[in-house]
Amino acid sequence: MATAAHQVTPEEASAHPPAESVVVRFAGDSGDGMQLTGGQFTLSTALAGNDLATFPDFPAEIRAPQGTLFGVSAFQINFGSTEIDTAGDEPDVLVAMNPAALKTNLASLKQGGLIIADEGEFNDRNLAKAKYDANPLEDDSLARWQLMKLNISQLTLDAVKPFGLGNKEALRCKNMWTLGLALWMFDRDRAPLIDWLKAKFAKAPTLAEANIAALNAGHAYGETAELAGPMKQHHVPAAPAEPGLYRTITGAESISLGLVAGAQLAELPMFFGGYPITPASAILHHLSRLKEFGVTTFQAEDEIAAIASAIGASYAGQLGVTSSSGPGVALKGEAIGLAIMTELP
Repeated sequence: MATAAHQVTPEEASAHPPAESVVVRFAGDSGDGMQLTGGQFTLSTALAGNDLATFPDFPAEIRAPQGTLFGVSAFQINFGSTEIDTAGDEPDVLVAMNPAALKTNLASLKQGGLIIADEGEFNDRNLAKAKYDANPLEDDSLARWQLMKLNISQLTLDAVKPFGLGNKEALRCKNMWTLGLALWMFDRDRAPLIDWLKAKFAKAPTLAEANIAALNAGHAYGETAELAGPMKQHHVPAAPAEPGLYRTITGAESISLGLVAGAQLAELPMFFGGYPITPASAILHHLSRLKEFGVTTFQAEDEIAAIASAIGASYAGQLGVTSSSGPGVALKGEAIGLAIMTELP
């Protein structure tokens, strides 16, 4: 017997929205605070109940000249109303704080994706540093994507003017203006970030207030500018989650806790010899706060001394640990060979 097809009502559709995910990449100069912006956007995402995965992309430890292609730092987050397993391949939204950030990240952006660019930074000097012959915001080279160009630099200066900061200090609040706009775009609460800023700048309340003003100004811009075209507010529903107590954790913190747990189970004291290098420095920072678990941390004078001290600790019966990344691993190569030959744990 044939039955009539059921017409889905708008109420039913909104009660069971399709699972979705959004990939956002923040990119700028290594001094633009993109890792901080991404980290705080991640916190707001977790508090909104979305599942997420992030990918911080660090530039070289030796900072490249400002505005150059080599000095771009980016932070990507994939978040959604469904289980998220990767940081995403193609961003839906690219926030580019300068021409170099646009040039180095544009190839990854999804066809038809949204570019939010700080046109205040697209001056002749920065365009030359990024090896652009013409301003991409003014010609048709970005026609495949949706483009939103805002003078974030000037809007930030206007927002923090009452606090009497110098130009350089005021422009450091740009990342908070951008974060405020992103919070508006994805319908997020500002209160936890305002509390975080007050705690971070507890000893410099003027800086706290300036950053909060920039955050609020970015949010208000999205709310009140009646932006036409691509910029719309978009709410991503929470992902299903088992009841329980959750915490945000970075890879470095996870490694640190895993190392301590391993040393405890092996009933061994742990010695960590490290030398600062992004992003491995965070392991040294985290382990130095866990001394009550029998952890000794040592910041050596160079990479070779760091691994050699860990090998020495192993000879003495401790669990010897070192960490590094990129060129640091190359410098440790000979000592790694020694550790393998002597079969040290």
